[in-house]
Amino acid sequence: MQRRFLLNLLFSIIWVAITGRLDFVNFAFGFILSYLIMWAVTAGEEDQKYFKLIPKAIGLTFYFFSELLKANLQVAFDVSTPHYFMRPAIIAVPIDAESDLEITLLANFITLTPGTLSLDVSKDRKTLYVHAMYLTDKQKFIDHIKNGIEKRLLELTR
Repeated sequence: MQRRFLLNLLFSIIWVAITGRLDFVNFAFGFILSYLIMWAVTAGEEDQKYFKLIPKAIGLTFYFFSELLKANLQVAFDVSTPHYFMRPAIIAVPIDAESDLEITLLANFITLTPGTLSLDVSKDRKTLYVHAMYLTDKQKFIDHIKNGIEKRLLELTR
């Protein structure tokens, strides 16, 4: 998988060198083009994990940025109005993440979203304690984390 990613980057750099345009859009186009060519050439092979991970990584990125935008708008609205709508709480979120990488990435994604902060992980590593500024329904909040960022993150790491 790492070999294919590095090969994809190499082909993208070659594309930039051939076209003579060094900018992000041209590099991204070269990356996508080389990704599609590599996918077509290796279609019959068994090891297709790389070609499944890239779309999942892009999906996770778009999901995170949409959550980031929604949370920023919510916090900005609350700060700019005379009445505060905050309902702070600390919630114990049961997690399916097991490895250090999975738990760390999940905690960081939660912390990077305005209005939420990862506080601690239980000793058995099955519960993540999260501070939320706007809690209306505890179960809905837990489901949002489990079916949102954690689900997409685990699809990428496993």
